[in-house]
Amino acid sequence: MSLLSAAVDDLARRSRRNLYLIAESDLNDPVFVRRREDDGYGLHAQWNDDFHHSLHALQTGERTGYYCDFGSPSQLCTAFQKGYVFSGQYSVFRQHRHGAPSENVKRSQLVVFSQNHDQVGNRGWGERSSALMDFERQKLSAGAVLLSPFIPLLFMGEEYGETAPFLYFTDHSDPALGRAVRDGRRAEFAGFHGSEEVPDPQEETTFLRSKLDHSIFQEGEHKLLLEFYRELLRLRKTHAGFTNQDTATIDSYIVGDCLTVQRSGEGHDSIVVLNFGDEPGNWSLPSSSGCWSKLIDSAEPRWGGPGSTLPNHIHQGADLKLELPPKSLCAFAREGMAPETREIGRSQVGGENHE
Repeated sequence: MSLLSAAVDDLARRSRRNLYLIAESDLNDPVFVRRREDDGYGLHAQWNDDFHHSLHALQTGERTGYYCDFGSPSQLCTAFQKGYVFSGQYSVFRQHRHGAPSENVKRSQLVVFSQNHDQVGNRGWGERSSALMDFERQKLSAGAVLLSPFIPLLFMGEEYGETAPFLYFTDHSDPALGRAVRDGRRAEFAGFHGSEEVPDPQEETTFLRSKLDHSIFQEGEHKLLLEFYRELLRLRKTHAGFTNQDTATIDSYIVGDCLTVQRSGEGHDSIVVLNFGDEPGNWSLPSSSGCWSKLIDSAEPRWGGPGSTLPNHIHQGADLKLELPPKSLCAFAREGMAPETREIGRSQVGGENHE
């Protein structure tokens, strides 16, 4: 793999292009992104499945398969703080110790997501988050990914809540191989969804059912969700409080079902609070002095929310307690900081890494 990364780096220099190698790995091993001169493979980034598993288990309540290792808010807190959740601890699913410490891995070397082609396509019925979560939780997942200090990946259609499944489909020319794949899938998911069999990967209808329906983002909650993603992307790309992922100091902590992620550095302070509970959550701003301005609040009616309980500006008080509606998120920035670092078009839809 180090030979491949060296060849790609050489091609990038000769062609004067930015070329990147990203490891689609769940091994939690820093060797993939460690420099070649330090006995690493020299890749530019790697997926962080632990972030996905922590978020998915917390949002859906699923505990089967590898999700049996996840489900606690503290694990997502660890993912925000350190990157990997498993860095050498015992994994019940794997039945051995898993991962290695990631303190020397840059945040810009970790790709995070709430969905991807593996996590959706490998499910028996290809359910997207839109089928597993209500509207408020979809916004909550979007905020967790796009306001994280890592590189976000968006799965095609998630930005408007695509409702079509993404089924496992194949086009094997060998009939025996096609039958083997079909029988294997059905054996793997026997007992799920009652007596219903998983769709045949070789059938054309399985592929056709998986096609995106771009017309739905023009109306209702789909349109609101798309605008919400656009606003999160705008904040991530333009607001100084979210652009310094590698140099900022990150502090994350849990109070009840609320996860707070504070980012500070070079005079740019921001705070994101995510309430994963079904009840209002109490939280407070950092004890440091100053005034804070609200950047986004998923509970506001403009985003299809039930209504916000948070003011637009907060003058820090010693005992100021705030209440965040259930299944919602908010972000604040300390006033007096440079609000933006550069401008982008408001019509941008895609993420920094879009499948």
